[in-house]
Amino acid sequence: MELIYLLFILMLSIFLGFELISKVPATLHTPLMSGANAISGITLVGAIISAGAIGNDNVTNLLATLAVAFATINVVGGYLVTDRMLAMFKKKTGGGK
Repeated sequence: MELIYLLFILMLSIFLGFELISKVPATLHTPLMSGANAISGITLVGAIISAGAIGNDNVTNLLATLAVAFATINVVGGYLVTDRMLAMFKKKTGGGK
């Protein structure tokens, strides 16, 4: 029965996330991306704490290490994309025209 509730919450969050993201105007994508990067940073901290916990078995250590790797890729990639998007809004200088 608990599995049904968890699947219901998963499906509801997928539907809600899709609806919210599809309604966001283009001008708000950069701030939204920055907020998502902050949340990914919190995920990275939790993954590091989990990976460094004493008494974990091998499977837990493997999953925690994978979580650290994927969260790091997500944070770094997200900040690079955000930086590139912000660079599009900067005024270009030089060139005379």
